[in-house]
Amino acid sequence: MDPAVFGTRLASGALVPALRRLIVQEGPGAGLTDRPVRLAGLVTFRGEKRSLTDGDLLRLARRLVTAALDGPGEQPFPGAETEAVVHALADTLHALGDLAMDDVQAVRLGHTELARALRRAAPDPGLSTDADHFLDSLTRWACEHILQFFTQRSTFVARTLVEQSRGQRELLARTDELIRRTPPADAPDTAFERRYLSYVAERHRHLTIYGIDLRDAPERWPLEVAYLSLEATTTAPAFREAPFIGRPEESSTRIRAEDAFADGHDRVLLRGEAGSGKTTLIQWLAVTASDRVPFVLPLRTLVRSAALPAPAGFLASVDCPLAAPDGWAERVLGAGRALVLVDGLDEIPAADRHRVRSWLTGLIGAYGGNRWLLTSRPTAVRADWLADTGFREVLLPPMRGPDVTTFVRRWHAAAGAGAFETALLDALRTKRDLARLATNPLLCGLICALHRERRGYLPTGRKELYDAALSMLLTRRDRERGMTGVELGEEAQLDLLQHLAYALILGGRTEMTRAAAEAALERRLPSVTSATPLGDAPAVLSALLLRSGLLRQPAEGVVDFVHRTFQDYLGARHAVEEGHALPFVQRLADDPQGEDAIRMAVAHARPGERPALLRELLSCGAPRLTLLALACLEHATTLAPDVRAEVEAAAAALIPPRSSAAARQLAEAGPLVLELLPGPAGLTDEEAHGVTVAASVLGTREPAGALGVLRRFRDHPSLDVRRQLVGTWARFDAEEYAAQVLNLVDRNDLLLSCVTAEQRAALAQMRPWPLLSLGGSLTAEDLVAAVPWPGAVTSLYLTANAFLGDLGALAALPALTDLLLAACPRARDFGRLAPLGLTELVCSGVGDLSGLEELDTLRHLSLEHARTAGTSLADTLPLGAPLRSLYLGGDLTDGCGLRGLENWPTLSTLSLEPGSVGLRAEDWERAASLPGLRELALHVDFFRTAADDRPRLPLFPRVETLRLTALRTAEDLGGLAGAFPALRRVVLQTAFAATVSADDYAACFPGADVTVTVTVDPH
Repeated sequence: MDPAVFGTRLASGALVPALRRLIVQEGPGAGLTDRPVRLAGLVTFRGEKRSLTDGDLLRLARRLVTAALDGPGEQPFPGAETEAVVHALADTLHALGDLAMDDVQAVRLGHTELARALRRAAPDPGLSTDADHFLDSLTRWACEHILQFFTQRSTFVARTLVEQSRGQRELLARTDELIRRTPPADAPDTAFERRYLSYVAERHRHLTIYGIDLRDAPERWPLEVAYLSLEATTTAPAFREAPFIGRPEESSTRIRAEDAFADGHDRVLLRGEAGSGKTTLIQWLAVTASDRVPFVLPLRTLVRSAALPAPAGFLASVDCPLAAPDGWAERVLGAGRALVLVDGLDEIPAADRHRVRSWLTGLIGAYGGNRWLLTSRPTAVRADWLADTGFREVLLPPMRGPDVTTFVRRWHAAAGAGAFETALLDALRTKRDLARLATNPLLCGLICALHRERRGYLPTGRKELYDAALSMLLTRRDRERGMTGVELGEEAQLDLLQHLAYALILGGRTEMTRAAAEAALERRLPSVTSATPLGDAPAVLSALLLRSGLLRQPAEGVVDFVHRTFQDYLGARHAVEEGHALPFVQRLADDPQGEDAIRMAVAHARPGERPALLRELLSCGAPRLTLLALACLEHATTLAPDVRAEVEAAAAALIPPRSSAAARQLAEAGPLVLELLPGPAGLTDEEAHGVTVAASVLGTREPAGALGVLRRFRDHPSLDVRRQLVGTWARFDAEEYAAQVLNLVDRNDLLLSCVTAEQRAALAQMRPWPLLSLGGSLTAEDLVAAVPWPGAVTSLYLTANAFLGDLGALAALPALTDLLLAACPRARDFGRLAPLGLTELVCSGVGDLSGLEELDTLRHLSLEHARTAGTSLADTLPLGAPLRSLYLGGDLTDGCGLRGLENWPTLSTLSLEPGSVGLRAEDWERAASLPGLRELALHVDFFRTAADDRPRLPLFPRVETLRLTALRTAEDLGGLAGAFPALRRVVLQTAFAATVSADDYAACFPGADVTVTVTVDPH
């Protein structure tokens, strides 16, 4: 939408004052301070005195969007996205409170850059391109008025004058530097630079989307139409805070691929699979470079020369016809104005990669201040290959659902094939094989073309899909219209291509030298007489590279298939036709990378050959191969019933998994498992839990497939299943998982844990969670602000929080009854929680228990790693509280023992851990005298001391249940039962990774039921 339209529709007397509600009203005073005000202190939806709620902010956003859309003409984006745009605008405006800048800095930044900063700080809404452009324009309009509000504050003028005075010297220095770096307007450099930038824009503003050069489709597509803004991830070490254990992990951040240089990163190594869009991104960056001079350097071209080029040779090395002034490239790099885009590290021989590294690091050392991007397939070089030179690693992951949808819509719009768009989108949602293939722009384009070419029909099976795709590719028109010459038929092409694929698979490779490919074809050509008119092997290889669409030359002298899928399909086809199917399967059985080739071998095999292949997989006894045999059944359209039953029986022992341990073992077989995991129908609760555990473990390796499995269980009633669904949130994209799984799970008795900012942001999009855990260091005010439905929270767990201080802000959660504080050392002033009427409180690692005595509604209290205020428990604990259960752990009893325990005669459950001092005989007497005590939990360390030092327990006449915790091995508990004449039940809880048998203790507790509870690793 044109900005002028926004001006006429939005800049009204009603809307601008409404927008002003975002900014707090100015207080009294002259405002002569020179201290800038942080943006977080200027907005009305942060802090204790908020005048604008999240709901108000959403209503304001809806009002702005509605006004912007109100008028004649076509809506600038699909109407179905209107609500998503409203929420995205609310999130964007809400990010004002999170920006790390002050008002002076914001005004200096300008409304355009402020809008960009807000969009970066807000969650990615996943909008279509048109809706995203609309949101950008609307955000810029809002920021223009917000900055105007800032400048109208009386305090702003004084601060601005101070800032101007302070910055004058810096401005002069920067001006001098700018004059030094910018050539005069009439200099030869400037004139050439204009010509060069026009040349770059023209050369790179078109691209070919794979698979659409058919029928009447254009051969090249405008970049601005075809470019898809893909999501990328950056990976860096992070530190996850936990209540008692912190350990380094890998954390990933999602960004737009074109924002790889954001946040001050000038050096980027971009990794992505074949067809993932790496080269297209380079074209986009080159064409859209506004403040940099781009140099696009494909390595497959550069390495042809003995020496890699210096800046003076950049243009000549890529056959640029323009002649630059002497020293121009050196001056551009010397001034730090270059954008150096080096494409295709994976497309050059491994022996040349070290040479490229030395060349690149030498250039960076000589010319600082420029931006550098290097692209590669993920496995071409090790993870830390450029880490010591300051390169940030960015990965182009497989396309997610919204990306695929956007690509399909763009493709059909560009190809004029809108009649087929809806049907294909429906097929991608329902056909798993099809969706699994649509993982990058290359293959998405292929599917779109296949769907259009076959008039909206797509085959159902994987083999049938590949058959159809190959037929389309191998029989399409030549890319260059009017091209004449000898045609090579489909079968002949397949024969030659599958011979090359077979050779690659047997060699464990995905590429071969051109000379090796020619030698392989030379041996095969006598059997393919229809290829004779084309000439010798080099000529036939050139024809295949030019016309087949399956074979390519990624680097000089190197040949490979455009995708591993086609290599596996064709290699397996050749093995079957040559009668080598069984040796082929035997050779690949130990290689997880060969699974698809084995599946295709079973698919191509004749009915009489399939039993031997499947039984070969079963004979190994390896779970992975058993599951692979099961996966092959979908391709075995004709198979003897006894063989099918044999495979299914072998796999039945593995799927579904019947325990967490079995599920984790099953997941070791790899992502193949996800295709075989059943839905909830017909499963027991234990089996359903095992399926969700297996899918969760595989979530980090195959998030899309794992999410598809877990989504089926979101309505499951089992608490263990629901806990698994909630507990695995961190393995997935926070917003996507929340929308597709968590928001539909039954919340009853289910605790939701939010640790990251992305998870907290996703809370706003979900229905209320009564039981909520918030981890990480946030102030009490920020914690409350993170809860979008404060009246719904009944239980709150706060963990690993170094900022949490005064607990009074939690009184804003009026329904709160249960509170847990773990590793919150600054938490204080429990008395301010008295109005809530808390019934349960758990504190571990809280330094100050002052005010605890005021919480006289507590029925359950747990204290660990804290100190009492005096010489009696009554000096710290609430005397009037009707306590039913009490846990005292760590050193809490060192100063007072159990003195004062008699003040809570209502106690029915008491749990104790030894401190450094230990308990005395009179302490045990106080516990034994409690009239209502029915359950006692003791740490086994009480009884690990020497026999003379062990506590001599008095008689506990009313205790019926005894719990002993942290057992590691068989402990000496003889004589303990004598202290508990009414004992009916003994629960032995093991330490982590310990094994204890209930049978070992049955004789120690005659007449009692002895059970063992195994402690599972919480991480």
